[in-house]
Amino acid sequence: MLSRNIYLTDSTRFFNLFRYKNTANRGFWVTSFGSIPFKDNLALQDSVQVARLKKAGAIILGKTNTPEFGFTGFTKNSLYGVTRNPWDTKRTPGGSSGGSAAAVSAGMVPLATGSDSGGSIRIPACYSGCFGLKPSYGRIPLVPLHLFYMTRTWTLGPLSRTVGDAALFLDCVAGYHPDDPDALPSPGMSYVECLKIRPNELKIGFSPDLGYATVQKDLMVQVEQAVKAFKEMGHRVELWDGILPDVSQAWSELAGMAIYAQVHQDLEKIRPELGRSIVSSIDHAKGLSVNDSIRIHRIRTELNATMGDFFDRFDLLLTPTMPTEAFAATGPPPSEINGQPISLLDVVAFTYPFNLSGHPAATVRAGMTEAGLPAGLQIIGPRHRDDLVLKAAYAYEQARPWNDHWPSLGGTGLSN
Repeated sequence: MLSRNIYLTDSTRFFNLFRYKNTANRGFWVTSFGSIPFKDNLALQDSVQVARLKKAGAIILGKTNTPEFGFTGFTKNSLYGVTRNPWDTKRTPGGSSGGSAAAVSAGMVPLATGSDSGGSIRIPACYSGCFGLKPSYGRIPLVPLHLFYMTRTWTLGPLSRTVGDAALFLDCVAGYHPDDPDALPSPGMSYVECLKIRPNELKIGFSPDLGYATVQKDLMVQVEQAVKAFKEMGHRVELWDGILPDVSQAWSELAGMAIYAQVHQDLEKIRPELGRSIVSSIDHAKGLSVNDSIRIHRIRTELNATMGDFFDRFDLLLTPTMPTEAFAATGPPPSEINGQPISLLDVVAFTYPFNLSGHPAATVRAGMTEAGLPAGLQIIGPRHRDDLVLKAAYAYEQARPWNDHWPSLGGTGLSN
């Protein structure tokens, strides 16, 4: 098992092993998106993220599994099958970066890449008990432009065993690129170095539900204990009773539009090979109008205004990462929590709003549920303050270390 921090051995060169998700391009490797019609989709060049990692000395072991087009919170597709959670192989590691999370949690690699358009880094990092960071939108260039680029929700990021490893990853890949019009300027700082500076007293808002979510009871106990750690570190933590606007429909429609944009030229030819949920989302997206686009923009603006008001009062927002523990490896997601019926989007209620708003968000291990599965605490920072999110996560990691507790593997293995 791998357990040491990469960044403690060498903070300028990234000589270590990693895997990356099967939605990212490496030149002359297949990027299939977990979809049968794309099983022979040979990438002609490295993505900027992969090129920068290789330049830093990273050793690539291979690609990791993802649900078709990264569209679900559990990792299963008709091309490569099911990926399982190392803590309990009957359960999912989450999705859509589930293969990356499983590889990190199992000790196959200390770090893997992911992407996140609605929680796809944070969901599997939470379910698999590792650290996951969704950077600010634009922090890592999306070159070549990805199918989700048009939604301005999609970000690249790391899943790792430690916060320090994730900071080193960001040092290697963050920074401007002229081919991405939304790419942020180079940060002008080392994220590894910023971890050495303990944050001053912070004013932190904690929302157990964002005004609408339901959370598994024993999981919430672990989250509340994790929140106490910030109080013990000397920060001011207050309950935030604000309510985020309902952006579920807007997010779902944007996701459908992105997939439709990817496949529309060959849609009728490949339709029989696509999953039912993908086809349903595409068909809905085809019927959207200019008025629908205006509606999506308006609700997104309302969300940004709410978050702006929050960060006028607070430095950070804490929430549960997920409202449930990991569910069955082959799905479906749970249909109720604490006896209350929920929708599919209720399962990711804490993650997708911050893709629409573009704020940096990380998940740390909050504890273990009664079933012995990881629970997660989400840390959301102001726009472009990835450094503050990493500092807070690192301080929590020092106060409540998790790196000495990883699953012992056995049984059926990770995939079948």
